[in-house]
Amino acid sequence: MSTVDLPDLDRPSSEPPSLEVSGLAYAYPDGHQALFGVDLTVRRGERVAVLGPNGAGKTTLVLHLNGILSGGLGTVTVAGIPVVSEQLSQIRRRVGIVFQDPDDQLFMPTVRDDVGFGPANFGVRGPELEARVARALDQVGMSAYADRPPHHLSFGQRRRVAVATVLATEPEILILDEPSSNLDPASRRELADVLRSLDVTILMVTHDLPYALELCDRAVVLSDGVIVADGPTRELLGDSALMRAHRLELPFGFDPRLTGMLVP
Repeated sequence: MSTVDLPDLDRPSSEPPSLEVSGLAYAYPDGHQALFGVDLTVRRGERVAVLGPNGAGKTTLVLHLNGILSGGLGTVTVAGIPVVSEQLSQIRRRVGIVFQDPDDQLFMPTVRDDVGFGPANFGVRGPELEARVARALDQVGMSAYADRPPHHLSFGQRRRVAVATVLATEPEILILDEPSSNLDPASRRELADVLRSLDVTILMVTHDLPYALELCDRAVVLSDGVIVADGPTRELLGDSALMRAHRLELPFGFDPRLTGMLVP
């Protein structure tokens, strides 16, 4: 599995941020208001955890980032490109979503076919397509499984292949929905190693607060359709009043102030 040097986030850049959400508000057709004016900027190379209780609006927010949902108030831009109907083909190349269940993304006869499906759908062919597939599988440590049927793999391996299917499209931002769910400890660590090695902006929606602390320096708390906190992950997780007010609970004995270790 290859590793890369991550960008220096303290270095000034003229590039637009990977993600900019401004005043995003959205109500479903039944009248339920899910978002009430969300503002969020994610710079290139950042890893940001989106935390919040069930029903906070996390899924609604994510579905706006590649145009699956639209029609509300406010704006969303990805790498400076507005998320509007005229730009959706460009946006969906730049926003890669890894679903909670890898079987929602893996449906081809072989791992190689699954990883190549996305870029091929965007018109990539021949040697470039082969190179993208090989690079994506190398990034997730699954090169040796290219010709295996996905359903012959373990759950953790399938999740890494699901990540590869998105990486092959060379996204601007990688969105992960509960990436650690249903993983055994070894698979959890292997996926964390993969995610740390990637030179891509990451937005991670998770209830796994220790995993958020391990992988994301920054976190936002979304509650009742608004962002109520935005800051260093360790500081937010260490704010017991904030956590309690928004139904977020750390595992018993886990103290984020002590380098994320369990304490007696």
